[in-house]
Amino acid sequence: LIISGVMTIAYIGGKFAQIILETQLLRRNKMSKKIQLIGNHYIVCGYGRMGREICDGLLESGAPFVIVENDEKKIEVIKSKGMLYFEGDATLDESLESAGIDRARGLVAVLRTDAENVFATLSAKELNKKVFVVARAIEDGAESKLKKAGADRVVLPYELGGNRMVQLLLRPGVIDFIDGLARDKHRSISLEEITVPGTSPIAGKTLIESPIRRDLNIIIVAVLKDNGQFIYNPKSTTIIEAGDKLIAIGEQSDLLKLTELCKVAQ
Repeated sequence: LIISGVMTIAYIGGKFAQIILETQLLRRNKMSKKIQLIGNHYIVCGYGRMGREICDGLLESGAPFVIVENDEKKIEVIKSKGMLYFEGDATLDESLESAGIDRARGLVAVLRTDAENVFATLSAKELNKKVFVVARAIEDGAESKLKKAGADRVVLPYELGGNRMVQLLLRPGVIDFIDGLARDKHRSISLEEITVPGTSPIAGKTLIESPIRRDLNIIIVAVLKDNGQFIYNPKSTTIIEAGDKLIAIGEQSDLLKLTELCKVAQ
């Protein structure tokens, strides 16, 4: 009787373990297939406090993204929100490859330590040299290491937060206006960054020759050249070149028209 009881319990336990394992494998395969279908997306390494804010912002913008996280409690939260994720270590090449780093547009590294962010940045740049990497630096000396690892932008939260608080004290109206343009989706006026490809009809024309101001009533605040040069408040004679990034303010509907115009081939 004892032997039969033990064997029965072992059999039932084994069946339960098999069901749980098969369910997890099925979920992983289903998630992997969903990740394989997307491209030109963003990868968020780490789902801590800052990672949550980043994901919420990407959700509001409607941008596709994949989270790489290995904490089971955080993964449960990610699942409840229906977001794409890969369970793994973001510092490993295998995890980034599973998240589609070869097809990704950008990656943000907000892991627990600076060392992890450096490793994630190195791995990302080795696997995809064109991916745009934004990394968080916690310690003062980490910024230079992250830049050497290949990070395109490094964010220091305390420095950024301190500067923002100063600006709020001195120029609260300006900050409210900029935040409203950048984050409030319900406003008719918006601030947008639009890249001009070589196939666009406006490439090679001056601002006054293009329909940007004349037909679309859009204001170009600045032009970021391909070599990194910023032209603030550009003149009407400024030539729009292929690869330029236009920082524009206007009605959302007009900005969408300009985005479509930049995609139209000659």
